[in-house]
Amino acid sequence: MITKMPDGAGGAGSPPPTPQQELARKLNLLLDVVVAEGNTPYTYREIAAGLTTKKVSLSRARWQYMIRGEGPLVSDVPLLTEIAHFFGIAPEYLLGSDDDLPERIDSQLELVRMIRVKRVINFAARTLGDTSPEALREITKLLENGLPDRSDLTDK
Repeated sequence: MITKMPDGAGGAGSPPPTPQQELARKLNLLLDVVVAEGNTPYTYREIAAGLTTKKVSLSRARWQYMIRGEGPLVSDVPLLTEIAHFFGIAPEYLLGSDDDLPERIDSQLELVRMIRVKRVINFAARTLGDTSPEALREITKLLENGLPDRSDLTDK
C-alpha cells in the first residue's frame, strides 16, 4: 500500500509536522515497508484482528484518523506498543522519535521511494506514449533525482 503522506508532513519550506502527522508518517512507512518487502499490504481487518489477539482493540475510525494524521493524537501506550509488535518493530519507534528508527525500516526507505518513482515512470511511459524518447528520459531523470521545491520554481 503506497500511501500519500499527510499534508505538511515534512516537505521543504512547510511547517513542521504535528504530532498526529508524525505518527501518521511512521504508520504509513510501516505499511509501505510491508509492500516493499514483497508482501501484500495489510488491511485494517488484519491489523485489528492481530491486535485483538493481544486484547487490544482498534476501531476503523480511529485507525483512519491515525494513518491520516487527523483528529486527536493517539498516545495510548498499549495500543501503540501492540501495533509496533504487529509490524515486528520496537515500540519506541511509535512512542519515541526518529532516533528510534529501526534499522530494517531505515534500510527500506530508499526502496520504497524507488518503488514509487518506478510506478510513476511506468504510468508516464504508458500515458505519454507519443512523447519523444528524450522527453521521457528527462521526465525519468527528474523523478529519480527528485523534483525541485516549488519555491525554486517560483523564484526564477
